[in-house]
Amino acid sequence: MTQSDVGNFPSSHARGAFITEGTGMNAITVVPEARSERSGSASDGVLPDYRERRVIEALERAELKRVNLAEQHAPDTSADVRIRAWEKVHQLRMPSDPFHPALHAIAAATHLTLEDVRNEQQLRSSRRASASG
Repeated sequence: MTQSDVGNFPSSHARGAFITEGTGMNAITVVPEARSERSGSASDGVLPDYRERRVIEALERAELKRVNLAEQHAPDTSADVRIRAWEKVHQLRMPSDPFHPALHAIAAATHLTLEDVRNEQQLRSSRRASASG
């Protein structure tokens, strides 16, 4: 089969399969043309749907973050609720060391005093001690 023979096949056949001429090291493969026209299949709606879904997910994450941050320093919530909200946002546990530098960050983020944070720390420590003993 020669290059001119490839042109004798219907265009769908020439594009749809690899055509090999010869054997062994003398083989020549004719690569089908890349399709330049865009497929009119169901994939046309996939990209906009994906983008819309991503926008909705980003909005949901932003709203959840706003709610969690508001919960951290809402004046009508207890120190326990505020600190748990901080732990949830940062995916960390409040340190048990009363002099840990992170306590200052927790106090600032929750709009509590350092004393309030340490009091909550002490309450948690006593709860753990009574639960284990």
